[in-house]
Amino acid sequence: MADIAIIGAGYVGLTTGACFAHLGHDVTVADVVPEKIERLNRGEIPILEAGLDELVAEGLEAGNLRFVLGAANACRTAEFHYLCVPTPQGSDGSADLSYLVAAAAEIKDILPANSVVVNKSTVPVGTTTVVEDVIRREDVKVVSNPEFLREGTAVSDFLHPDRVVVGAEDQEAAIRVAGLYARVASPVMVTDPVSAELIKYASNAFLAVKLTFVNEIATLCERVGADIDDVTLGMGYDTRIGRSFLRPGPGWGGSCFPKDTAALVRIAADAGCAFDFIEQAITLNTAHFQRTADKVESAVQGGVAGKTVAAWGLTFKAGTDDLRESPAIEVLARLGAMGADIVAYDPAVHGQLASLPGVRVVEDPYSAVDQADVLVVLTEWSEFKGLNFDKVGELMRSRTIVDARNLLDRSALKRRGFTHIGMGR
Repeated sequence: MADIAIIGAGYVGLTTGACFAHLGHDVTVADVVPEKIERLNRGEIPILEAGLDELVAEGLEAGNLRFVLGAANACRTAEFHYLCVPTPQGSDGSADLSYLVAAAAEIKDILPANSVVVNKSTVPVGTTTVVEDVIRREDVKVVSNPEFLREGTAVSDFLHPDRVVVGAEDQEAAIRVAGLYARVASPVMVTDPVSAELIKYASNAFLAVKLTFVNEIATLCERVGADIDDVTLGMGYDTRIGRSFLRPGPGWGGSCFPKDTAALVRIAADAGCAFDFIEQAITLNTAHFQRTADKVESAVQGGVAGKTVAAWGLTFKAGTDDLRESPAIEVLARLGAMGADIVAYDPAVHGQLASLPGVRVVEDPYSAVDQADVLVVLTEWSEFKGLNFDKVGELMRSRTIVDARNLLDRSALKRRGFTHIGMGR
């Protein structure tokens, strides 16, 4: 088993470290925030991610997972050094590599001979060379090993991935990194660093475009009288298309898709290519936020100004507490601008939101719908399906639901006297 250092205890770093420890490796995770390190060493997980707390507890108890302050304390004896630091989006759409460069500069002089530095963060094409230029050591190799972790299923995605991608110019270094996944049953693809870096961006951009496509088809279904569920079911039987990412919603968002699509457009521009159709997908997605808000506006007689809108769901998807670039936030911001009085509930969100100062966040779904003129479902939390809708109907002023995720049983709701307005129906 290998000695692995993880630089960065954020979403990717924490998941990567805990999963590598579960696979039997000796893992040290470093971060720069003392309070975070203290909490992690007590087994307290700062993010909501299914199964992650159990893996951290397992690693701490076994003694092959530890958390330290500062990269130097993790890297002095490790063989593999995973860079899992933020690469935020710059104002021009490009990825900000300052954290990555700083981390590489911090550890370059203390790296043991014959060790491997691994880019795990999502980074632009050519970043492997950037890190090599910072480290400048012949006895240290730099490898790309992009992450394909979905929030809410990250542990499963790491331990049961569709593929493991390793990009390196040095074949021996690539084989060594691939060997870390020996206990993972999945295809391992070894390629050059540039291709590995582009695979991540291309994958996320393709999925974002697919989501944009299905939302546009849903709108067309509404105009011509088709049912999006039947249309996507028929499409999904075609193995060239597949069934995943064919569910309409309020728009796509999160920590990856907006950042990675913008970065890919910038990468293409820097390479002299016009990626107009991805830019158009971004534009259409933004328009879809407004289209969803307009659907709520149309559902309320006289519009939403001065009316109470109940919202179920604030996170960008179910299974996470992440609010970054959340479509729910985007839609509610637009409804607030229309004059709506918004009361929201989300099982993973507690307390008021700085991004939505005019929205009152309550601690249970029934309080949210009390005296509401309309309910809008914006995140696909499964618990919403099992609520007492007789009680919901009694609490609401009007039994009107805009289901932006097509989550609820529309037939059952109609039997209870609700007006159910879905997407693409």
